[in-house]
Amino acid sequence: MKVFLASANAKKILEMQRILAEHVPDVEVLGIADVDGYVEPVEDQPTFEGNALLKARAGAAATGLPSVADDSGLCVDALNGMPGVLSARWSGADKSDDRNNRLLLDQLHDVPDERRGAHFACAVAWVMPDGRERVVEGRMDGRIIREQRGSGGFGYDVLFVADEHAADADGKGLTSAELDPAEKDRISHRGRALRELAPHVAADLSAD
Repeated sequence: MKVFLASANAKKILEMQRILAEHVPDVEVLGIADVDGYVEPVEDQPTFEGNALLKARAGAAATGLPSVADDSGLCVDALNGMPGVLSARWSGADKSDDRNNRLLLDQLHDVPDERRGAHFACAVAWVMPDGRERVVEGRMDGRIIREQRGSGGFGYDVLFVADEHAADADGKGLTSAELDPAEKDRISHRGRALRELAPHVAADLSAD
């Protein structure tokens, strides 16, 4: 049973495989690298939901497979909700996690700890080849720290401490990049959205 994930991010593909497998044990998640000549659409929508649907519709049209796509980003209170939908391209169109993180730290250099609140937001779209669609959303609240920590995850995970992990033995809290995969799946914006979506994916696939 194959599902197409409109992403080239190998870590995101593994994350989705783990979560969907709880409801669809024999699911195989394919990514963009598995489809020869796949052309990604331009993400030009102003909302996470719009971009997720854009990508999932393109995936279903190109592959003929049930398709999933997410659009997610970091919304920082002190930056009026930015980078938001521009998170992946915050430091330039060629996308670099390291540059994005360094730019964010520079932008928040003078912001005191009590004003460094932020949240990750996510919209996940599910599109069947026959046109059936569903969108779910997830959110993870936390704060931005002052240095990068951790080697797991991707994107801004090295700078983000979720509210659930704001206090540990040393008082620093654990970044999303320091959590084990199961715990990150449990609390993350994408994990929450995918768990909500997974039963609907299972129902649609079994119906076919």
